[in-house]
Amino acid sequence: MENQLTYETSAFINFRNYKFQDPRSHGYRWVDIKHLRIPTEAGEAQELLAALIGHEQFRDDYAGGGVLPEGSRHGPYRLGLVTPDVYETVSREKSTHILWAWANKFGDMPARLEADLQQEVFDRSAAAEHIYYLSGLGDEAIHDWGRVHENFHEFVLIARSAGRITLLVAADD
Repeated sequence: MENQLTYETSAFINFRNYKFQDPRSHGYRWVDIKHLRIPTEAGEAQELLAALIGHEQFRDDYAGGGVLPEGSRHGPYRLGLVTPDVYETVSREKSTHILWAWANKFGDMPARLEADLQQEVFDRSAAAEHIYYLSGLGDEAIHDWGRVHENFHEFVLIARSAGRITLLVAADD
């Protein structure tokens, strides 16, 4: 299945690009969204998660290096320790709560940012049939400079009806 996932598009929302009342309120936060097309005959969720983990777009350290096709890092984690089993199934409500709490942690956000988050993050979460959350893997999974991210939230949104799997990473550094 790995080679059957096709990278489609991505979006990046950098909180620093929005005008906050307090110029420090952006908190160096950002959201990276990658969409991949899944085949209609795609298998179960665990198989889709494995295919995503095996895709080169997953090999991103989210610290400025971009996607490294032969990379060994995924965000703060050593890639070899990220498996389908470490993802937790979560409800829309729980994913929404986690993301809004993270996004609002420094107070009110600009209306334009809120609208962009609604369109790119929350509307996509609402359309997903399944949502998976990469919960903390523990210290043994952190790579040599993985603590550059203060907070790292990762969700995988599976929307079979749209033929899409979305990798959504919200972090600050």
